[in-house]
Amino acid sequence: MNAFKTLVENPGLKNIVTASFIMVIIFSVGSAGYHFLENMTWFEGLYMTFITISTIGFTELHTLSNQGRVFTMLIFVTGIGVISYIASQTTQLLFEGELFYKRAMKKRLEKMENHYIICGYGRIGHRIAAVLKDAGLPLVIVENRKSGIEQLKEDKIPFVEGDAEDEDTLLEAGIDKAQSLICTLSSDQDNVFTTLLARDLNPKLFILVRTNETTNKNRVLRAGADKVISPYEIGADRMANVILRPHVDQFVDSITKYTMQDHTFDEALVAEGSVLDGKSLAEINLRTQYGVLIIAIIPKGESIQFNPDSSSQINVGDSLILIGDLNQIDKFRKEVCNDSRPLAERTRNTETLHL
Repeated sequence: MNAFKTLVENPGLKNIVTASFIMVIIFSVGSAGYHFLENMTWFEGLYMTFITISTIGFTELHTLSNQGRVFTMLIFVTGIGVISYIASQTTQLLFEGELFYKRAMKKRLEKMENHYIICGYGRIGHRIAAVLKDAGLPLVIVENRKSGIEQLKEDKIPFVEGDAEDEDTLLEAGIDKAQSLICTLSSDQDNVFTTLLARDLNPKLFILVRTNETTNKNRVLRAGADKVISPYEIGADRMANVILRPHVDQFVDSITKYTMQDHTFDEALVAEGSVLDGKSLAEINLRTQYGVLIIAIIPKGESIQFNPDSSSQINVGDSLILIGDLNQIDKFRKEVCNDSRPLAERTRNTETLHL
């Protein structure tokens, strides 16, 4: 039923099917014609029709009569015409399919807002996109490599084909309505230029940039990035910790994966109406009642309070860094902190913290 509906709604596909049906008729007529005009077998007639239409140029099976030659010319002209028509319709259908895909993608991009733009779909960009996609966050990829584009189509992720250093490309990706830009280009120079351009197009944008050389970190920050991360530096430090502090590394690894774990780090905002407002950690007895631990308190605009003691007070507007089961943390966030914001809204709080 769905196949029939697709055929009816797509004139190009309908024309190809009709032309193919006509081609079957031509082969049938050709086989019959050679059978009756030249006394060939049905299979010999089919073979003669095939080599005539395909212009292979093989020798005739038998010397043809004048009637047979005229029939051969008619079969050739008719068959070549139908084959040419099928080829042109197929080419047009493929072109229109690609055009339709691009139009649909453009309309989808025009409707997006508060989304994340990832520049570069290499190994790092691919990994980040997978995490954000699994979290249900809206994202757009900017990529110019053909291999990357094919992978994006396979992964069914919205994308813009072009250079991230081009203003029109970023505008097409909706940078003026985006929440954040994540720059993972392989060249630090490209990352700097993209950061400068993105900051100019959207001054409120949160920009996270990858850098290959630690010496370029300050340059990227001066270009307008909010946060700069060196994967090589982080990777080296992590490998050193595996040697120096193997059990600590094992613990951190078990709670920092983006997939669902028994325990993980997360955060919650103490909103208006929360029962925590004005209370100390000793009063709320967090571990016993809620099964989560507060490992840091971040008063709005102030420095992070690591490992707060029992007398530390919690107020509305504070952000709490928690460790515990994801389900327990989610329950604690909604029922105790009165923080009912969806993930997409929670991630908008990307201001730089004072460490």
